[in-house]
Amino acid sequence: MPLMRIDVVKGHDESYLKKMLDIAYEVQIETLHTPEGDRYQILTQHEPFEMQILDTGLGIKRTNDIVVFNLATRPRATKDKKQFYSKLVERLNKDLGLRKEDVMFSLVPNNDDDWSFGNGEA
Repeated sequence: MPLMRIDVVKGHDESYLKKMLDIAYEVQIETLHTPEGDRYQILTQHEPFEMQILDTGLGIKRTNDIVVFNLATRPRATKDKKQFYSKLVERLNKDLGLRKEDVMFSLVPNNDDDWSFGNGEA
């Protein structure tokens, strides 16, 4: 049940963005072991000045193709998270030509009682 928020700089066409969402969903199922249909994705496009993603001394040069994935999710095993990061970056690079340096992740763990999918019920 991850809620996946994806932030990008405006300028990509609809097919590119849909492909990005599909790839992220496929990798989520494979590496985070979520069931089919567990798809909660919100894509937000920003003006270039609205995304200031610096490298904080890591030597990573960013471009306007930067993509930030933020997932609110159940606690996950470290090996699964690392697999998610690496497989998603590989697929985005291979299928969309996205530079590996332009993909950033943040996972925020939470529990089942932190969610209500409707009707005001946890």
